[in-house]
Amino acid sequence: MARPTRRSAVAALAAAAASAAIAPAAGAAERPCARPAGPRPLRRTHAHNDFAHPHPLFDALGHGFTSVEADIFLVDGQLLVAHDPSDLDPACTLEKLYLDPLMARVRANHGSVYRGYHRPVQLLVDIKTDGAAAYLELDRRLRPYRRMLSSYAHGRVTTGAVTPVISGDRAARVPMEAQKVRHAFYDGRLEDLGTAATAAFIPLISSNWTQSFSWLGAGPFPAAERQKLRAIVAQAHAHRQRVRFWATPDLAGPERDALWRELLAADVDHINTDDLAGLESFLRAHGE
Repeated sequence: MARPTRRSAVAALAAAAASAAIAPAAGAAERPCARPAGPRPLRRTHAHNDFAHPHPLFDALGHGFTSVEADIFLVDGQLLVAHDPSDLDPACTLEKLYLDPLMARVRANHGSVYRGYHRPVQLLVDIKTDGAAAYLELDRRLRPYRRMLSSYAHGRVTTGAVTPVISGDRAARVPMEAQKVRHAFYDGRLEDLGTAATAAFIPLISSNWTQSFSWLGAGPFPAAERQKLRAIVAQAHAHRQRVRFWATPDLAGPERDALWRELLAADVDHINTDDLAGLESFLRAHGE
């Protein structure tokens, strides 16, 4: 995570970046047919601990990421972004660092986070404590942004530019399941595979890699573990659910590359990393 000494600067950087997102580029009026600048989005990316980067959200988008993770705490009615309580800063709210900049980009890009990219960008919100209360406050704060958000209403899912998915404290599940209308979805676990919970509630299945697999990229991938991985992905995809593993090796080197190649080969939907440039380079080199 970012050091507390620069906490108060983060919100200011985010606000400046959001303003830049809606400002027209120089010469845009003279080149109405020019292709938009910026990276081509990469659908398998997930920015874990996104707030740790110098420019939360914007660094990930600058590398073409299509999923970012924000850890939140409910503090005095505010949703503050931090990984640990010691890092909390009242200026660093979910709205300032993520929701407002995303809304600015969606408006500037005619309804998409990336201009011309018509898949939703995932905002994985990891609730650190007080799951039920934090979710209910989050639900209230998402409503002003509903025009850009994917939603569930009375059995029907409508896809927006941004899909919030709720992770972390499992107590958030109860109030979410009770809702007839919501602007967020739930991050399931392996035990949710094959249950009555459909993709309309659980579009994402996440799991700790080390709890299911012993292989960390050194030597050959055991055949039984490869088969297990592909079976997990196949079962999730059969129910229109995506798959992500956290706690995969993230130190640059041949072991990480070997594991990432197996994730690609198995059609895992989101590759989890804190190394934005490293994953972007890897995926582009592999034709993604």
